[in-house]
Amino acid sequence: MTGLDSWYAYMKSHDSKALWDLLHPDAVFESPVVHTPQRGRDITFKYLASAEKVLGGPGFTYVGEWRSADGAVLEFKTILDGIEINGVDIITFDAEGRITGFKVMVRTLKAINMLHRLMAEQLAAHS
Repeated sequence: MTGLDSWYAYMKSHDSKALWDLLHPDAVFESPVVHTPQRGRDITFKYLASAEKVLGGPGFTYVGEWRSADGAVLEFKTILDGIEINGVDIITFDAEGRITGFKVMVRTLKAINMLHRLMAEQLAAHS
């Protein structure tokens, strides 16, 4: 199973242990609303688990996929509170298939503002 296969399996299972195991200890998360990269497995896990709770409902779907030798770009869509969210996950993997980098880019501004609010609430609930 490739790292990308493991990511898709996590998105179906919502198994937090599977997500933890998928992350490299030095993983870096880049958010569309936080200026600085978030470094390390702990904070990357916190952001991805929170994002899965905010975005990962029944309407979430990946609609495009572009692969490279060590990663992929996955386009997603969902609707939250009547607002369509369109974005991409840019994921890099190490040779063992663990996530080393995860960057999220989102459009539109209305969607980014809503995500900023919802993610802040979710992250505060985890603290």
